[in-house]
Amino acid sequence: MREARLLTDRRARFEELQKKLIPLWRSIERLSSDEQTIVVIPTMGSAASSASMQGWEERFLFLMFLLRQPRARLVYVTGRPIDPTIVDYYLSLLPGVIPSQARPRFFNPSPYDGEPVPLTRKILARPRFLDHLRSLIPDPDRAHLVPYSTTEDDVELAVELGIPMYGADPRHFHLGTKTGCRRLFAETGVPHPLGHEDLHSVEDLVGAIRQMRAARPGMARAIVKLDEGSSGSGNASLDLTGLPEPGSADEPKLIEERIRAMELESEKRTMDQYLAALSDGAIVEERIEGAEMRSPSVQMRITPLGKLELLSTHDQLLGGPTGQAYLGAIFPGDQDYAVTITREAAKVGQRLAEEGVIGRFAVDFIVVRTETDSWSPYAIELNLRKGGTTHPFLTLQFLTDGTYDPETAVFTAPSGKPKCFVATDHAEADQHRGLTHDQLFDLAVRHGLHFDQSRQTGVVFHMMSALPELGRVGFTAVGESHQEAWDLYERVQAVLAQETTGAYQLLS
Repeated sequence: MREARLLTDRRARFEELQKKLIPLWRSIERLSSDEQTIVVIPTMGSAASSASMQGWEERFLFLMFLLRQPRARLVYVTGRPIDPTIVDYYLSLLPGVIPSQARPRFFNPSPYDGEPVPLTRKILARPRFLDHLRSLIPDPDRAHLVPYSTTEDDVELAVELGIPMYGADPRHFHLGTKTGCRRLFAETGVPHPLGHEDLHSVEDLVGAIRQMRAARPGMARAIVKLDEGSSGSGNASLDLTGLPEPGSADEPKLIEERIRAMELESEKRTMDQYLAALSDGAIVEERIEGAEMRSPSVQMRITPLGKLELLSTHDQLLGGPTGQAYLGAIFPGDQDYAVTITREAAKVGQRLAEEGVIGRFAVDFIVVRTETDSWSPYAIELNLRKGGTTHPFLTLQFLTDGTYDPETAVFTAPSGKPKCFVATDHAEADQHRGLTHDQLFDLAVRHGLHFDQSRQTGVVFHMMSALPELGRVGFTAVGESHQEAWDLYERVQAVLAQETTGAYQLLS
């Protein structure tokens, strides 16, 4: 009973704090020089190692570009302190800002804890660290919290700090589950694959697949998705070829056998673990197939004023065992279908605005080219959070001051020149291990890869802390056309391989 009262009280305090976002946002939209403090908590859940965790937490360091505002303070919390050379790297990219003026306005408080535990939980478990964070916020009325993926822990942290949170309220999270988004697509009339949601057992799966086969007897493959999976990690590919006619007596038994032989996208789960996770909810849907297929997404946000904004489109780079794991993105999305999927995604966005959702989110699609040479879109997922396309897009936007036109699917810099990029979080290889940040910067300059402010093209790196131990780094390659950006992307991969091959052979 006491715990329930505490939760109710926290919720009431949180909702009162959220009201502060409205005047704060109006000030931000006016691009005023008012003081403000942005507290960034890049919680990424758990990770396999300390180095992996630190790399993912640093993925959103592009937010340092907010220091272009002369009176903005950025409090960026990470499990372990960020290497000063990485901080200097981002400060050097700030257009129109003297790094020595911006540096004192950047704070990197750390609990010195690299354990693979969500960052917000580390903070809440340390009262003295909480006091330190409060001391870095001069005026709570001019501050807000920016988590990567909001949770009830972040709600508690916002209340503890006495500042509002910019991000989806966890009470809306059911809308972003695989079950929730399929229902949203149906309710808003957005095309989506044949399938069933709200499944909780193997028996539920068998029943759903039997209904799908009855509706579409020639269906060859299906995808099972856990409600809470992200970046494809909760997906499994199901082969339905060679099964008996729908309604046959032995159909249920044979379908169950196929379910237990599914190909899992994540290598971290056994089949028994995956099937046990069905109890928390899952969906199954037809795997859309065709002669030519792509996987674009539409990014949107709803401001604290309730306004829906159509931000960008991307074509996703996918990989993994079944081709469903997110590796990177190409921006903007192909003009042949970008406007179409934006209009469909906007229907979902309007509905979320009506529900009171705020923050960034994205709708993922599959598009298939038909015999008439047009593209047919199918919505497959709603990510009610920041995602893998957020940081490269905002990096481009902050560095160029350009704008994206959703009616033409073109991003244009103030110079009038178009800008495109190819980005990845997964430039990784064993041979990259041991490469330091300084060595990475050196090869970027020697090979002419570094971002050039005069042309507003080049490469911006991120996740550099994962390089020495894991051999992983991310980057955004910016060009004035898709081809220029792609050529630059491939050059980075080639340079990394060329510069590290000899050192790897010595270590082997």
